[in-house]
Amino acid sequence: MSQIDPGTPTWLAARNDRTAFRLLLEHGPLTRSRLGELTGLSKPTASQMLARLERVGLIHPVGERSGGRGPNAVTYGVRTDRITGVAISILDRSIQAVVVDAVDHDHPMVEIATADGDRTPEGDVRDAVRAACASAGIDESTVSRVVIGVQAAFFVEGDELSFTDTLPGWPAIGARARIEQALGIQVTIDNDVNLATMAERSAGAAQQASSFALFWIGDGLGVGVDLGGTVHRGASGGAGEIGYLAVPRAAAALAPTANDFTDLLGGPAVARMLGDGDGDGDGDQTLAEVLPRLAGDEAALSALADRVILAVDPLLAILDPSMIVLGGPTGTAGGARLAELVAGRVDPAAHPKLAVRTSGAGAQPVLLGARQQLVDQIRDQLEADISLAT
Repeated sequence: MSQIDPGTPTWLAARNDRTAFRLLLEHGPLTRSRLGELTGLSKPTASQMLARLERVGLIHPVGERSGGRGPNAVTYGVRTDRITGVAISILDRSIQAVVVDAVDHDHPMVEIATADGDRTPEGDVRDAVRAACASAGIDESTVSRVVIGVQAAFFVEGDELSFTDTLPGWPAIGARARIEQALGIQVTIDNDVNLATMAERSAGAAQQASSFALFWIGDGLGVGVDLGGTVHRGASGGAGEIGYLAVPRAAAALAPTANDFTDLLGGPAVARMLGDGDGDGDGDQTLAEVLPRLAGDEAALSALADRVILAVDPLLAILDPSMIVLGGPTGTAGGARLAELVAGRVDPAAHPKLAVRTSGAGAQPVLLGARQQLVDQIRDQLEADISLAT
């Protein structure tokens, strides 16, 4: 984008146009008169702003509004067909994806099974983009970027993945570059729990928390750490990989064969616990099959809380956050009662101000976090074009 000298008429016009564009994003379609009221500028100036934004393809007429006597006023809205993105969550056996546009319309989420044969990062993303666009009726050529949540640690500077058990065919180095080169789009890759943590901060249980840790409990485990609104990723992107941490000696009474926290709280462990009443049985049900019965089983909730607190205690000792959020399939299924039972196992003298809550970010927190990133990226990209209108 070309540099505009501050204080010049061109600079002032660009500043006004950005203000108008942000108001259209915030309020939806506006008339010239309403835009003038919101900006405090005259109708002729509002008309000029709308004309410049329309000329560079950022907005377009979307309807008319009756104002009483005289002709109806034209309403203008932000174009959503110029630049779109796709939010993607790479799961163990499937891929979820949804189209995202500048005004964050609700487009249908699609889920496709991962291929049994050879997989590649570019192949997975191509399939996800194609399926999401087809479901939403969106032209694939408008997709300029994707945000991808993966069940792995990602080091941005080195384009490096680690802990990639659920990503067969994805290389340890260079996955982002391969996708960008093959598809010609901009790519953001992030750990899935980090994206869910962003969603928890913006739309979930931790909106007012000064700091919090999201403990994701599902087939795998993970921790997202939010310190004052910033997600802590660590020096190599591996912060929060708690599933690989060895369990304390206190876990022996609960699960004698558990070596790490995944053994103690991962999907198979919880499925066995709910399937046969203890943690050592031979039940062969999956986590998804047994979780519906968790909320109504007080004994199981109590037993699960005994295990959860063993993983939460190190987080409290190291981070001392103001809130612990229990998320992921198991944490969410346990609901408010599980959060209450875990809170009752926290030492009140050591952590008198701690709150324990259940995730409030909805059924698809990873996609929600990815969507939020994409909305910001798309808006920034569109706003960068405003200088062309002056």
